[in-house]
Amino acid sequence: MRALLGLLWLAHFLPLWILGPVGEALGSLLFIIMKPRRHITLTNLRLCFPDMAEAERVVLARRHFQAYSRSVLERSVLWWASESRLRRLIKIESDLPLSTLQAGPTILLCPHFVCLEIPGIALVLNSSLSICTIYTRQQDAVTDAALLKGRSRFRPVKLFTREQGVKPIIRAMREGFPFIMLPDMDFGLKDAEFVPFFGIPTATLTATARIAAATKASVVPMIATFLPGYKGWKVTFYPAWENYPGDDMTEATRRMNAFIEARILEAPAEYFWAHKRFKTRPPGDPDVYSPPAEP
Repeated sequence: MRALLGLLWLAHFLPLWILGPVGEALGSLLFIIMKPRRHITLTNLRLCFPDMAEAERVVLARRHFQAYSRSVLERSVLWWASESRLRRLIKIESDLPLSTLQAGPTILLCPHFVCLEIPGIALVLNSSLSICTIYTRQQDAVTDAALLKGRSRFRPVKLFTREQGVKPIIRAMREGFPFIMLPDMDFGLKDAEFVPFFGIPTATLTATARIAAATKASVVPMIATFLPGYKGWKVTFYPAWENYPGDDMTEATRRMNAFIEARILEAPAEYFWAHKRFKTRPPGDPDVYSPPAEP
């Protein structure tokens, strides 16, 4: 693992017009050899885009593998490139919501697009704010240390594990740390409701609505996608949601999913399709990821 991190460190010296195509070539290779992940990706696309021709879904799945692999290589730039270089590469295509962030507790909603690490960096580089978020502890200690250092290199960041629960997050939010929340993965039925995602009943965490209600926090979505021509990344901060969450946590969660769907349609290859988003099924519904029967 140290050798791989060393190669990733060396990669940050390369321009994006080299890193991008190399990452996409790697993604094309992984699309061929990573059959289980390819199956998951294509299953998700079949469920979410039933009217799309199968050939188009295969093309979209391959593009997703390319985008994800590219984002992994470009992470070297995020972790080790100079601040001046990152400022040139990250374009904020909206107003920074500084007044909202400074007015009180804020949830920065960051769905699982492949460039999901960019918005937090953009915010830190263009404000005096520190942030808090949840991260998944890596099994390899060297990788875990590199991840923690890379995400807090410009300013201390409060990183919580999911096992710590919600209390330290709420405490940090009340201390003035905006909370970057990634709300769209399947963690089972605990603290989740089945709400539509592309028309499919999907186990979705209600934590965004519940934390917003508990802290009276504003919810500000933020999305990052690739700029064309390997020029860097663009970040959009959306206006804070009005009247959110309201009194109905399930309806608020449905509203969140609808927003994420709309953003996916704008950059479908850059959403994280390789995750088993529909792993948890309503009672009586079959496993959608069962491998196809052998002919």
